[in-house]
Amino acid sequence: MKAMTYDGPGRRIWKDVPDATVESPEDALVRVDAVTICGSDLHILKGDVPEVTRGTILGHEAVGTVMEIGTSVSGVKVGDRVLVSCVGGCGRCRFCRANQDGQCLRGGGWALGHLINGTQAELVRVPFADRGLHKLPETIPDEQALLLADILPTAYEVGVLNGRVAPGSSVVIVGAGPVGLAAVITARLLTPSRIVVVDPASSRREAAVHFGADLAVPGPDEVRAELEAYTEGLGFDTVIEAVGIPATFELCTSLVRPGGTVANVGVHGSPVTLHLEDLWIKDVTITTGLVDTYSTPTLLRLMGEGRVNTEGFVTHRFGLEEMQDGYDVFERASDTGALKVALFRD
Repeated sequence: MKAMTYDGPGRRIWKDVPDATVESPEDALVRVDAVTICGSDLHILKGDVPEVTRGTILGHEAVGTVMEIGTSVSGVKVGDRVLVSCVGGCGRCRFCRANQDGQCLRGGGWALGHLINGTQAELVRVPFADRGLHKLPETIPDEQALLLADILPTAYEVGVLNGRVAPGSSVVIVGAGPVGLAAVITARLLTPSRIVVVDPASSRREAAVHFGADLAVPGPDEVRAELEAYTEGLGFDTVIEAVGIPATFELCTSLVRPGGTVANVGVHGSPVTLHLEDLWIKDVTITTGLVDTYSTPTLLRLMGEGRVNTEGFVTHRFGLEEMQDGYDVFERASDTGALKVALFRD
């Protein structure tokens, strides 16, 4: 089969590799019908995730068809159309029993495209298939379903829920990439009074407004002016960091009100200064996290009912064999205007 493999920092190769197979009774083998590229894949290629070894197949988001199941799998059957979640868990360790599958102790968590071969291939082995796969209704097309594999549950769980977004609250989202835009969409489910997005790219600010932001500004000066005007200088209830660099994290901690929450979603590859000399007295909560995907069934149901609208999120489409072209477009998002790319088997 063909697959996109990591060959060390800055190097990715689309090449022939051995076919994926069922290796455990809890595995499922899935034919990849649609797949996408994540910002985390770009972090891996930059060398920010040293656990990824050379030769690993990249990717952790896909929609596909079940081709084979292990003897212990009961939640899906051969022929089912499924969502491949970015995170799966054993269901039995102390973390999985608390719905914290991202911290699974028995080989689950974020494994695909990280610790084991991932989804950017013609076939993928999915461990712990009963928790890592979700059957899809015919009413949700592949392109929309792809967004449920990672960015929507990540934004909702790690950004919106960890950030304690509530009816009537004020929210700032720093970064209008795919996860930041997904945070706009999912924050609206909880009816905050104000959603402000910060991003230097005009195309992404336009997208933020399209998906429901009340205001999108290019940088720190403009968002601080909004802080003074809208919050009387107190700061915002929730500030979501969706970039993953020191400057944006420090900006977030300067925007939050006393008693508010900074929810970090971005993947950081460099140390960040935490200004406790300013924050220690402010009762500020800072949260971090890897998505656990406990919200995926809820978001799947809401999407099926038309309450989560992602129309326009996928901006570029390719065939699976055009994986290198998909990466080229996604890596140059500031030039290409790419939000999310989708690649299809046919």
